[in-house]
Amino acid sequence: MKNFFKRISLKFKAMDSLTKIFFSLFVVLALVTGVVAFNSVRNLTSTMTILDLPGAPVLENLLNNNGTAESPSSGMSQSAAVSTPEPWDGSSRVTILLLGLDYNDWRAGQTPHSDTMMLLTIDPVNKTAAMMSLPRDLWVNIPGFDYGRINEAYFDGESYSLPGGGPELARQTVEQFIGVPITYYVVMDFYTVIDIIDEVGGVELIPDQDVVVEKFGGGEEQTLVAGQKYVLDGALALAYARERHTSGGDVDRARRQQQLILAFRKRILKYQDLPTFISKIPAIYQDLSSGISTNMNVDDAVKLGVLALSLNSDNISRAVINYEMVIQATSPDGEAILKPIPDKIRALRDEVFAGGGTMSPMAVASSGSSLVKDEAAGVVIWNGSGDSSLGTRTSDYLTSQGISVIQVADVDYTPATKIEIFDGKPYTVNFLSTLMGVASANIWNSYDPTAGADIRVTLGGDWAANNTLP
Repeated sequence: MKNFFKRISLKFKAMDSLTKIFFSLFVVLALVTGVVAFNSVRNLTSTMTILDLPGAPVLENLLNNNGTAESPSSGMSQSAAVSTPEPWDGSSRVTILLLGLDYNDWRAGQTPHSDTMMLLTIDPVNKTAAMMSLPRDLWVNIPGFDYGRINEAYFDGESYSLPGGGPELARQTVEQFIGVPITYYVVMDFYTVIDIIDEVGGVELIPDQDVVVEKFGGGEEQTLVAGQKYVLDGALALAYARERHTSGGDVDRARRQQQLILAFRKRILKYQDLPTFISKIPAIYQDLSSGISTNMNVDDAVKLGVLALSLNSDNISRAVINYEMVIQATSPDGEAILKPIPDKIRALRDEVFAGGGTMSPMAVASSGSSLVKDEAAGVVIWNGSGDSSLGTRTSDYLTSQGISVIQVADVDYTPATKIEIFDGKPYTVNFLSTLMGVASANIWNSYDPTAGADIRVTLGGDWAANNTLP
């Protein structure tokens, strides 16, 4: 027995890092099924230690050496440098960006755009999880590249050889747009998806609408009829998840992709399938390592694998940014794009990522306090109104309402008031936008945990003309 484990240890050390990640995950899948059966998952997760995380960022990041505010830079700039994710503490929410690449670009050997963008988030405290899909034509700010379709972020990162390449720039772009921290990314190619599904004997799906598919790689078209149960192999399952030609277009496709992920999870959890699946690991681990790119380390992959399998299916929710949350438009280059409606997307985000506390739409104010006060947002005021006293007067009023104003600075004149959100705080944002009459188009999600504040308000000439402050 001692020699057996010694041989296993030597083989494991010889594997590359990605192989170790997925080898560990598959072993965990087998172990967790037994663990869950004997109610031991709780004991395992309770032993996870919480690491000390860095403290709050300093205010100086918002100001120059003279104590005055710096205006945002324009034009192309270098994307933020990539850093290795902090080890997961076992209790904080974890969010992963799942990326699939455009098949036509990939097949032609060109630098690909992303074709699928989905956030997977897990709350280990409340034992909940969610999936949130983003349409590829969303018109967003890409760090360092101005505005573009969100699927261009991966292309830009790869084309300009930025730190972390396409996956990292895509992660930064989605993180800034949605306004929540995204720790990890996972990029999968098509053949890897097919191989994984085939190794578990296919997935069981019931379409909610008729879908005409052609098996990936070639084959005759066939119609999967709504309400009928099918067991799809990898190539057919991938075709089902990629099909766009239904009434809901990309939104329908996003829902089918989420359905496929849950079907795969359900298949893995069937105990009778696991021994066969585990026995095939030596034959598929090389394919997995070459077809998947991720910044997730081995320890975190194992912990998250345990947690994901221990969740109750009823506690896994699904969300899609749909056509009611965007405006169909045309870009300056004549491309069809989807312009986000910020209020609606923020509401969806808060629903998906709420884990109790004041971010939840259903949050209740504590005794003697308001939801705005409970959020304890740190607000910076940039006074570009043309009225030199308005910054201080606005600060005094907000302070009297229980809002913490941590700095007031003068900037160049701007006609319209703008709100930039660095870190959540939806109730404070709603209060400020209502008070100052700020339109949705002038409320920007600019997630940045190093900003030194939660919200920055740039006072414009409209606030100088219309405010009712004393």
